[in-house]
Amino acid sequence: MILYRHYNRSDNLRGMRTFAKITVAVAGVLALAACGDKGQDVAAQPTPTKTPAPPSVGVPAGQAPSKGKECTAEDIKTTGKFGEVPTITIPDSCDPPKKLLAVDLTKGDGPAAKAGSQLEMNYSLVTWSDKKKLDSSFDRGETFKLVLGQGRVIKGWDQGLVGIKQGTRQLLVIPPDLGYGQGGQGIQPNETLVFVVDAVKVGDPTAP
Repeated sequence: MILYRHYNRSDNLRGMRTFAKITVAVAGVLALAACGDKGQDVAAQPTPTKTPAPPSVGVPAGQAPSKGKECTAEDIKTTGKFGEVPTITIPDSCDPPKKLLAVDLTKGDGPAAKAGSQLEMNYSLVTWSDKKKLDSSFDRGETFKLVLGQGRVIKGWDQGLVGIKQGTRQLLVIPPDLGYGQGGQGIQPNETLVFVVDAVKVGDPTAP
């Protein structure tokens, strides 16, 4: 999984690990521990089931010519209901957003996440520069678990998931400074990350 910022063997998050020293795309995205802002992991997930693919070639992320306007959440098209495998279509007509976007696609009515909440999430990740899916817990058939606000996942998750309610599907667009910055885990430098996430469970911070 891509989300965790580093791998700690004593971590009590069962069954999750990050890929180290890889130059290819990771099969598992959304967990994020502080190894510094450079080379952060998205989410140290369970053992991936997908063979990593070579990183895309061409114009590095963040160096493409400007389209003259910045994309909004409405420009990014998604399909699928909560619990279904989503599709994400990134437009060609505008530049990636420079700020974090967190927009509910389906609103849940369960408890809301806050710092310390134990979350169980499903997600799919597409990288902006090549418009390709890099990781998906839906494809692996198992959710990703994390404790919100502990700095173990990329900043975009720790910040963007605050307030999400159980049962919500959310579009999460993460700029490079809240993602992987100068790159890592098969992600190009200055890459914008586009997630669709499902809040499968939002647990009480004091729950075991």
